[in-house]
Amino acid sequence: MSAGASSIDEIVRDCLAVRVRLIGRAVTSLYDGALGGHGLTIAQVNLLAALGKAGPCPPSKLGEVLQLERSTVSRNVNLLLNRGWIEALSSDAKGIREIALTRAGRAKIESVMPEWREAQRQAARLLGTTGVDAVQGIAGGMGYAPDA
Repeated sequence: MSAGASSIDEIVRDCLAVRVRLIGRAVTSLYDGALGGHGLTIAQVNLLAALGKAGPCPPSKLGEVLQLERSTVSRNVNLLLNRGWIEALSSDAKGIREIALTRAGRAKIESVMPEWREAQRQAARLLGTTGVDAVQGIAGGMGYAPDA
C-alpha cells in the first residue's frame, strides 16, 4: 500500500470533522423538516430564541452567542425583520445597530414549540443519552451558556 493510500485510509477512518458535520446535517434536517410548515429553519428559531433571552442587542451579539458568520446573521435578521418577528430599534448609515424580538416573534416561537419538541425527541433518539450528554458538555465547554 502506498503512503498516500494509508493517509487516505486514515482520514476516511478517523476524521472527526466529517463525522461531526454528518451528525450536524442529520440533526439540522430533523428540525428543519419539523419546522418547515412554519416558514422557519432551526437556525432562525435559535436566533429568535437567543434574541428573546438576550433582550435588545446588536445583531453582532447574536452572531457571537450562536457562533454565526456575519453574513448569516445579516441574512436571517433581514428575513425576520421582513416577517415582523424582530424589529430594528436603532440603525444608521452603516446598518442596523440594535434589534429586539417583537410580540409576533414571541408568538411565532410559541407556535413552533410542538414541532420543535418532536424534533428534539427525534434528535435525542438519534444521538442517544450518551450523545446528548456529550453534545451538551462540549457546547458548554466551548462557552455556549444558555442560562447566562
